[in-house]
Amino acid sequence: MSVKIYIPRDSAALSVGAYDVAEEIKAQGGNDVEIIATGSRGMLWLEPLVEVETDAGRVAYGPVQPEDVKSLFDAGFLNGGDHKLSHGLTEVIPYFAKQDRLTFARVGVIDRLSLADYEVHGGLKGLKKALSMPPESIVEEVLESGLRGRGGAGFPTGIKWKTAHAQTSEQKYICANADEGDSGTFADRMLMEGDPFSLIEGMIIGGRAIGAETGYVYIRSEYPHAIRVMRRAVKAMEDAGWLGQNIGGSDTHFDLHIRVGAGAYICGEESSMLESIEGKRGQVKVKPPIPAISGLFNKPTIVNNVLTLATVPFILSEGAKTYADYGQGRSRGTQPFQLAGDVAQGGLIEMAFGVTIDEIVNEFGGGTRSGRPVKAVQIGGPLGGYLTPGQFETSLGYESLAEAGGMIGHGGIVVYNDTTSMMKMARYAMEFCELESCGKCTPCRIGSVRGKETLDKIAAGEDVAANLDVLEDLCDLMEEASLCAMGGLTPMPVRTAMKAFPEEFTGPLEKAAE
Repeated sequence: MSVKIYIPRDSAALSVGAYDVAEEIKAQGGNDVEIIATGSRGMLWLEPLVEVETDAGRVAYGPVQPEDVKSLFDAGFLNGGDHKLSHGLTEVIPYFAKQDRLTFARVGVIDRLSLADYEVHGGLKGLKKALSMPPESIVEEVLESGLRGRGGAGFPTGIKWKTAHAQTSEQKYICANADEGDSGTFADRMLMEGDPFSLIEGMIIGGRAIGAETGYVYIRSEYPHAIRVMRRAVKAMEDAGWLGQNIGGSDTHFDLHIRVGAGAYICGEESSMLESIEGKRGQVKVKPPIPAISGLFNKPTIVNNVLTLATVPFILSEGAKTYADYGQGRSRGTQPFQLAGDVAQGGLIEMAFGVTIDEIVNEFGGGTRSGRPVKAVQIGGPLGGYLTPGQFETSLGYESLAEAGGMIGHGGIVVYNDTTSMMKMARYAMEFCELESCGKCTPCRIGSVRGKETLDKIAAGEDVAANLDVLEDLCDLMEEASLCAMGGLTPMPVRTAMKAFPEEFTGPLEKAAE
């Protein structure tokens, strides 16, 4: 009987040689091994991570390179034998064992494209329950769970669904926003590559809830592996009768399409994304009306993030209260945080809201990889605020982080050490906005250019006090008058950098860096 060996086909694992490791294990193990392609567990510093199924559970080895395979066989790793790359049972590795895995419960565990494996591990349970419920009851369940959008805005999902459900249009749509463009974020990609059926299941449930029979997954073109896996997963669901007409013998009909973006960061904004799906240039639309009333092709449309939709099956299967019991205040449930930058143990950490920055960066992340002191962390992507070690006791929740001058965004946390120039980081925020602006509104299109120019003047020591006043005025204008969060949030990293490190904004860049 062959031994099951689990090796990720996640992009992160493939980038460091997972495919070659799998080929070498198969070459040396022959018929004694069965290679199962999974997603990544999220311990990215251990990739490629190889797990061997034993009577005691899965034993983890990593990071494994092709040249390590012979010594693994010599050490008896097919029986969980000891080796310098062994980490013992995967489930008890502290980084993994401390997490609250709800949305990512199956990622790294199941054969990502096996519908049978998905069902064995609780998949389709939420959908089967939803198919027996009236649509308004599904909406109420999501509303009671406290689930909020995981894409950044944090808008209550149940309210959005209730609005769309109330519309009388015969044609409605539901769209998954997988245009994950924030620096240091990769949770959407990991979910699609490791547990694609959960996203599809969530979209079918959402379709039944609001009365939509058509859905779209909008994936950024930079995710070729996710695109390929999602297309195969859609085909598997169609073949099994979980997509199409009369799903599960019910009166629910739902078709799902994959759409690929063209590299525009702004298409992460929902109205720009809808314009792109329609074949138009990705530009922000003026609101109102909101998409839930008039969205794709001017029909009621729900736009949710991948993580939001993939969490819905858990809520339906386990109940709204079970999910709401996690978290704090109005931040209910869990958030998959993504830890990157100068950090020893980067990866994905799914925890209930309320965990502190210190726990994420120092306990899970193990501090900096370089050994240098942490200077700041940026939370919420390239437009998120900078927080210093003095603020690391701040709990990670929508409200608590806002009080500290930041935002949770998509849950990305990037660590910077003490060699980082915060003046350069502030300038980068303005330059990023300049490059990625859709160009529709003047505060964003022109304000970002003027902001970059003003920061260059400050860095050169040119009339510093007056230019700091100009910069503040520009930030006010961008925050208050931009059409969307692209321009509206760009001042956040600029202002938090200036507030935390004022000495770096007082003269020539060389002087400020000393």
